[in-house]
Amino acid sequence: MRYPSALKLPSASLQRRALSSARIRHSASRPALRSAAPPRCRANSDLAVQREKVEQYSPELHVRDRPSSSTPGASAIAVPLASSRDNSLISPAPALSPLQQYYKLVESGALRPDDHQVRIIQKLQRLHDELLDYKPPIISHTPSSTSLLSRLFGSQLAEAPVLPPDQRLKGLYLFGDVGTGKTMLMDLFYNTLPPHITKKRRVHFHAFMIDVHKRVHAMKAKLGHSGGDPIPHVARDLASEAYVLCFDEFQVTDIADAMILRQLFEKLLNHGVVCVITSNRHPDELYKNGIQRSSFVPCIDLLKERFEVTDLDSGTDYRRIPRTLSHVYYDPLTPENKAEIEKLFRAFTSDPSDPAIPNRKLHTWGRKIVVPESSSTVAKFGFLDLCGKPMSAADYIEITKNFGTIFVTDVPKMGLGQKDMARRFITFIDACYESKTKLFVSSEVPIYQIFAGDPNGQKGEISDHMRSVMDDLGLSSEMVGASSMFTGDEELFAFARCCSRLVQMGSKEWAETAGVR
Repeated sequence: MRYPSALKLPSASLQRRALSSARIRHSASRPALRSAAPPRCRANSDLAVQREKVEQYSPELHVRDRPSSSTPGASAIAVPLASSRDNSLISPAPALSPLQQYYKLVESGALRPDDHQVRIIQKLQRLHDELLDYKPPIISHTPSSTSLLSRLFGSQLAEAPVLPPDQRLKGLYLFGDVGTGKTMLMDLFYNTLPPHITKKRRVHFHAFMIDVHKRVHAMKAKLGHSGGDPIPHVARDLASEAYVLCFDEFQVTDIADAMILRQLFEKLLNHGVVCVITSNRHPDELYKNGIQRSSFVPCIDLLKERFEVTDLDSGTDYRRIPRTLSHVYYDPLTPENKAEIEKLFRAFTSDPSDPAIPNRKLHTWGRKIVVPESSSTVAKFGFLDLCGKPMSAADYIEITKNFGTIFVTDVPKMGLGQKDMARRFITFIDACYESKTKLFVSSEVPIYQIFAGDPNGQKGEISDHMRSVMDDLGLSSEMVGASSMFTGDEELFAFARCCSRLVQMGSKEWAETAGVR
């Protein structure tokens, strides 16, 4: 392959937000965006061989959410043969730029050619080059003193340098449907950042907002009742920790987020923070029909003004490529299947130095999460233990952070009477998917049909809108059936996306690469 010469080779509100996270990442229905089949599906052409080809360029797996101390003639698109969440494909050799790393992966056979995404990578290359000589202002943490004097003059103490407008770098906002390679592009950019940039962070936006709300809560306690607005202090601390922020799957579904995002983003950008954002939606479609959306419109204007907004849709859907399923889902709930699940769990926890113990306790937000049976890396829950009690997205994130492999037993077929449990299960699947968790499930019916119809025999009908959403995600009515419990746009999309993710998480590729912690 010839390289272009230019490359020069070699709180309460948070709990409400968390419980509603099953509705996150609703894809805007835009005629210009066409997609199908399970998300981020890739050709099943011997993943082990493909990974072996690129290991020389991929010395280590990328770790998510880790804070750390135009090209003429190009005609290729980054289409991973494995899931875009298989980050071993894009961890680069030292000092490679995004375009250089991309062409190496194309040459190795790990990525497939396409013109459109090359143009997207050129935008990432432009930002990469600008960051080479970028010097953000030096920002220190908010002073930790809680004395009366510091509380009285907290706003003065918290002032941080503001970068002049002509010295600020314009960020990138990349939007597109499921399967257009957003996560792969994000990882490619993050992993090829210049080596001197150590203050960087790559994080799923949902986890980022949970962190922000925790910081706001702590800052309010530090400042006291008359301490003023905590957002500038939080923005200052975030800017002192990382001046390159990469947000994956940006979305706004909760009023608590909507009310603080404009101020938070404006402060971060003014402090010289450079952001790359991926989303399913164009900024104009964010928080659509949300409560007090007019208060969020300034944030939309800020995104369009301070970011280069780019559509990732190329007209090519990579999820239609078939994939081999692995045996990780067991139905119906027969004694034989229950015994098989138990045998698998015992095999995964057979290390004498790390045996399974009952009732391990995890702690998050001052509460205890009891894990019925677990080793240090493998956990087993009954469905009711996981979804039959009040649990939030923060709880599920904590669980998936601690355990790379999770067994869920006795999942029932759910109807209107189990809508809350269904929402929690969808939230749990979202957390497993984002953390690349290996999942084993035993269920009453095939796992893709647990939301179909009603346990009492009433069969749900598929609306025209639901058919459109399922078609966008490459799902057939024969596979997932219909559900009468989900009605709003966000709920319909969350339901269909959950089924689509379960398909991907049941694939051989997922089973071979998931579960690493």
